Amino acid sequence: MSFSRRILRLHVNGQPREVLARDADTLLDVLREEVELTGTKRGCDLGTCGCCTVQIDGEPVLSCLTLAAEVEGKQITTVEGLRDGERFAPLQEAWAEAGASQCGFCTPGFLLAADRLLRDNASPSRDEIREALAGNLCRCTGYVKIIDAVERCAAEHRTFCAERGRPSTVSEQV
Repeated sequence: MSFSRRILRLHVNGQPREVLARDADTLLDVLREEVELTGTKRGCDLGTCGCCTVQIDGEPVLSCLTLAAEVEGKQITTVEGLRDGERFAPLQEAWAEAGASQCGFCTPGFLLAADRLLRDNASPSRDEIREALAGNLCRCTGYVKIIDAVERCAAEHRTFCAERGRPSTVSEQV
C-alpha cells in the first residue's frame, strides 16, 4: 500500500518545522525520524506504556496513537522542550536528585505528564501524582522515587514563588 507524502507545518518546542510525511505517519514517527528529536521513546505502539507522551497545546498525548497530520498548527512539546536553554528544567533536576530514573527509557513520558500536573496543581498529593502518572509505566522502579521527584519539584517551586511573591501555578496567574 502506498501513502502520499505531503509537507506538514508543525510547531515543535517553540520552533516552526516543515517536514515531509505520509498520511499514516504518527507524530512519534515524525518527531523521531523527520525532526530528529529522539527523546520521545517508542515503547508499545499501542498507547499503553506512556513512553511516547508529548504535550499538544499543553495536554499530554500519546504520540504513537496520534497522526502527525492531526497536530498541524498546534504547539508540540517534547522532553527536549522542557529545558531552559542549556539548563535542565526544575522537574528534570528534581528527577535526578531523587534518583527517579534507572534505565531512563520511560522518563520522558513521565516528565511530560508530571509537567502538566504541576502547571495546574502546585501542591499535589501523592494520590494526585499517582493519578496524573497512571498512563505511564516503568519496568525498573517501584514508582516511589518518581512520586518523590514530583513532590520535590512542587515544594521547591512553591518556595521559589513564595520568596518572590508570585503565584505558583498557571491557573493562579490567570
